Amino acid sequence: MCRQFGAENEGSAMAVQQAREVLPTNVKPLHYDLTLEPDFEKATYEGSVTIDLDVVENSTEITLNTIDLKIHSAKVTSGDKLISSSPELTNDDDAQTTKVGFKDTIPGGAKASLTLTFTGTLNDNMAGFYRSSFKAEDGSKTWLATTQMEPTDARRAFPCFDEPALKSTFTVTLVAEDKMTCLSNMDVASEKTVESQVVKGEKRKAVTFNPTPLMSTYLLAFIVGELNYVETNDFRVPVRVYAPKDRDIEHGRFSLDLAAKTLAFYEKTFNSPFPLPKMDMVAIPDFSAGAMENWGLITYRVVDVLIDEKNSGASLKQRVAETVQHELAHQWFGNLVTMDFWDGLWLNEGFATWMSWYSCNVFYPDWKVWEGYVTDNLSSALSLDSLRSSHPIEVPVKRADEINQIFDAISYSKGSCVIRMISKYLGEDVFMEGIRRYLKKHAYGNTQTGDLWAALSDASGKDVEKVMDIWTKHVGFPVVTVTEGSDSIHLKQNRFLRTADVKPEEDQTLYPIFLGLRTKEGVDQELALTTREADFKLKDLDFFKLNADHTGIYRTSYSPERLRKLGLAAKDGLLTVEDRAGMIADAGALATSGYQKTSGILSLLDSFKDETEFVVWQEISSRISVLRSAWQFEDQAVKDALKTFQLKLTQDKAHELGWTFTEKDGHLEQQFKAMMFGTAGVAKDDSIVKASFDMFNKFKNGDRSAIHPNLRGSVYAIVLSNGGAAEYDVVKNEAINAKTSDERNTAMRSLGRAKTPELIQRTLALSLSDDVKAQDIYLPLSSLRTHPEGIKALWAWTQENWKELEKRLPPSLSMLSSVVSISTSSFTRKEHIKEIEAFFADKSTKGFDKALAQSIDAISAKAAWIERDSEDVKAWLKENKYL
Repeated sequence: MCRQFGAENEGSAMAVQQAREVLPTNVKPLHYDLTLEPDFEKATYEGSVTIDLDVVENSTEITLNTIDLKIHSAKVTSGDKLISSSPELTNDDDAQTTKVGFKDTIPGGAKASLTLTFTGTLNDNMAGFYRSSFKAEDGSKTWLATTQMEPTDARRAFPCFDEPALKSTFTVTLVAEDKMTCLSNMDVASEKTVESQVVKGEKRKAVTFNPTPLMSTYLLAFIVGELNYVETNDFRVPVRVYAPKDRDIEHGRFSLDLAAKTLAFYEKTFNSPFPLPKMDMVAIPDFSAGAMENWGLITYRVVDVLIDEKNSGASLKQRVAETVQHELAHQWFGNLVTMDFWDGLWLNEGFATWMSWYSCNVFYPDWKVWEGYVTDNLSSALSLDSLRSSHPIEVPVKRADEINQIFDAISYSKGSCVIRMISKYLGEDVFMEGIRRYLKKHAYGNTQTGDLWAALSDASGKDVEKVMDIWTKHVGFPVVTVTEGSDSIHLKQNRFLRTADVKPEEDQTLYPIFLGLRTKEGVDQELALTTREADFKLKDLDFFKLNADHTGIYRTSYSPERLRKLGLAAKDGLLTVEDRAGMIADAGALATSGYQKTSGILSLLDSFKDETEFVVWQEISSRISVLRSAWQFEDQAVKDALKTFQLKLTQDKAHELGWTFTEKDGHLEQQFKAMMFGTAGVAKDDSIVKASFDMFNKFKNGDRSAIHPNLRGSVYAIVLSNGGAAEYDVVKNEAINAKTSDERNTAMRSLGRAKTPELIQRTLALSLSDDVKAQDIYLPLSSLRTHPEGIKALWAWTQENWKELEKRLPPSLSMLSSVVSISTSSFTRKEHIKEIEAFFADKSTKGFDKALAQSIDAISAKAAWIERDSEDVKAWLKENKYL
């Protein structure tokens, strides 16, 4: 059956390729010679580019990608012959192309050159060649120019053939004032003095970089600005971290040292030397993503690369480590070997995500990152993929404006879960051997998913494609329902949807499911369910659990009695941390979608009061939070009872752990204390609320060490939820003026906790003020979702400010999508859906239609859940004396 499926898919894949909006194939770029000079006064730049071309077939025109560029002149030559000094230029804004037409035909097989001069805008949209601001030493605003080309914004920076498969080499020259640092993917080849094109009569430096290896346009990068750096020679080539001069560059040390060690580790692991002469990593003050893996010049949000280890919590340190190791993995997986088109994005992102966890585990074994994988990556993958509006890992992409929407939990988290699943199936050593073969065979080239499967099959001798194709080419995942016999278990797989309304035509896919059956004898990794249903004999039905360590991408539905037995098995030490966290996650998700009663998950959570591990408590806290969020607009007495349940469940553990920190506290222990403090505090534990105000008041009076970095977010949340304008003013001041990005972001993320109408309006107004960068608009908005007053006010504000939001956050980029999701997805009733649909009915949803559909799916699921289990929850709360 899998073979048939594969054959069908080849046809559909070809059809998709034909439907893509791509450039004509009559010419192919070989080399770009690019010169750029920014003008910070006018927020523009002057540029010239000469592109050497291989003419594949007889040509009288050349079409390449451009957007928001003003082309002044064009010239086409072939060999020594001038073909045209003023060719006809035709722009197509919708297709984002410029056609260069000329009368003489250039024959196929010839070489040609196209030279263009142009002016571009140093835009404020964090795309293409754009500007980013920071404070100069005298406090004034100063600018740097930087790039973000992925996925399709190289065309916004210079005219180019902007598709990942059209690899080329690049020679970049940047013209700037002497005080500016100039960076690009390669090291500097030469520097000379030239006449400025933007300030007549002024001399400037022209910095030319060595030619790059063969690479895709989306990985090109260049930066001009006043920067400081720290450097290490601990790796074979120089490694540096750069930051604007208003930042403490010593905060780059952690990332710098980790990068040098990680590059050495990856070279050895991949058996492939890092091919560039240096590695620079730069903190950019305005940045739409978390980081970007430009070859040899990685750019980051400030908070994802600079860390003040004395004043930052353990969770931020882990985030920075994972981000750095993710981007460095891309230097091989994505940069050296690149997907041939964007429907293969997961090849880049899924692998880099998995690799960051793999390497983090090697470097920081005490962090136990694979335990957290279940509550992090697996959780976000299954959450999004349980919606009808999800998409396959390999998603057909036709137009440039569709691409940004697939940079999501499917490409990253589900992609990495598939990689993890196959690495467990083959064994990590065999899997890594397959990766080495893949990188060696396809270095400097482009690949499709099948190429990865072929390399892994080659290394393992197993038919990997047969097993894995279904996971990448189909949307969704299964729930496996377990029915117990006298000496066997009967398993049945069906598509899992959070909305609990799977239609027969949506339940056609049969997944190859690795059962990972855990019994007292160990784990059987060989068992698999490849049909709709099957029976499996067991020696002993006393104890068993499917999906050991939750490496499989599915939910398991047990009977209430089996769930109770598994709860007891957890207490007896028969389940790993991943098993316990995953079991709670499954039970919670199944209650949400009607496979089980919500009273069952409440009882299960209640039975875990004595749990000792951080990751399991993370899942417990998450499940209570999901339940309380869904019940936001319900009867106040029930909401109060759920809060009391949260309090009773968490306060003993919070007090047992305490909330003071010493040098002896391990990485996980720090996070555990912080989380329990916050979870019990938000549920109004009296001692924690008092402790929070005590710390906060000392902090307000000038003692900046009064709030430990691990507790900062929780203390802000608790005092804002229980306080008033005085507390709000202090946190708002931190959100605007704190020294580090981490401190500012933590404060900004907390402001929405304040519930009075006046403070809610101040939070909303702040997000569009000059005090908040466009990259951070979502931060003040996010915690408004923690209470009904905030949810309603946020949606009203979104509608009132829609035109302004569209202007500030262009739909073709990703930020508007995030704001739409934040402002709609927290509603819980069908009438809310009608209101949202009515507002967007007469508006273009291009660029965020997926986010909107996912919000509506999520609301539908919550509405159905409440309708189904409202009385069940009430009855359980009464029976257990919470109501």
